[in-house]
Amino acid sequence: MITVPRGLILSLAALFSTYHVILALYSLDAPTSPVPPLLAVLLYALATVLSLWPTSPARMSLWLAFFNVAVCIAVPLLVGSQLDGSASDNGYATWYVAAVGTLMTITATRRRSTLAWVGTGFLIAHTIVWAGAGALASMGVIGSAVWVFVAVSLARALAKAGRDARQYGLAEREATEWQAAQEAHLYERQVRLAQTIRLAAPMLRRIAQEGGSLSDGQRQECRYLEAAIRDEIRGRKLLNDAVRREVMAARRRGAIVTLLDEGGIDDLTGVDLEVVLNTLADAMAATTAATIIARTAADGSGTAVTVVGINSPDPRLSALGQDSPDEEVDLWMEIPRANHAQDVATGRATRRH
Repeated sequence: MITVPRGLILSLAALFSTYHVILALYSLDAPTSPVPPLLAVLLYALATVLSLWPTSPARMSLWLAFFNVAVCIAVPLLVGSQLDGSASDNGYATWYVAAVGTLMTITATRRRSTLAWVGTGFLIAHTIVWAGAGALASMGVIGSAVWVFVAVSLARALAKAGRDARQYGLAEREATEWQAAQEAHLYERQVRLAQTIRLAAPMLRRIAQEGGSLSDGQRQECRYLEAAIRDEIRGRKLLNDAVRREVMAARRRGAIVTLLDEGGIDDLTGVDLEVVLNTLADAMAATTAATIIARTAADGSGTAVTVVGINSPDPRLSALGQDSPDEEVDLWMEIPRANHAQDVATGRATRRH
């Protein structure tokens, strides 16, 4: 965000405001009565102090902006009532013109441009009524209006520059995040490719050496490797060496194993992830189910992985003329996300008829 040093602005505004107060006190002998000008000085000093308070927010509060406008209305009336508007030169007694311009400039700088123009407009109208249109230039009213115009323009330019800077910063963060995501995807592909090469390279070399003529056992081994490669793609973080070993053992005894990682354990790393995966490997080693499905749970739940083991109906019952029962659930385990997953994970077998 583009900003201007706050201390510099406050110091300059305070110097200008103090200069106007000094001029007002210096010219107290010009008014008919010094009481109204002194009251005007007090009002102007109070409004200036409130407007330049160091801890105040960048955008002026609405009540203070209205108070400043009220001061800009009261000060010309108080001072002008003790001066002769038809006089060719009232000297420094018309200090209020520059004072009103300074106060409205501060108000415009603090993002209350509409009310700043209201106060400036009253100063112009009062001068025309009190001393005539010709006094706008000689009394410095035009100069005060120019100050307010410049302040409004700079405030809008700085606000636009700040918005542009925020948009550019947001675009830069999005570009950085996109680049990080692309690098992560590239790394993931490289890891999966390396794992695939590690699994398939020995068999591919054997196929090349045999000229494509494989025995039934070798063909079955190729099917196991194909399933293992599929696990690397669909299983992702559900795999470690222990899980890979138990998955292969289950397939070799004829089981159908499916691993599905849908991102539910992406936030688990290190020891927490290893505990969950080792618990999964132990569950697969302990079951004799014909079909095993391991799937990550949805984000936000207390479960990391759900494991289901199903046995098919006994075909001998059909051969004896009996109705085949439904599939039997041999294993149902919900592995929690807690660090003590291996202790609190529970499995239960249920039979449905």
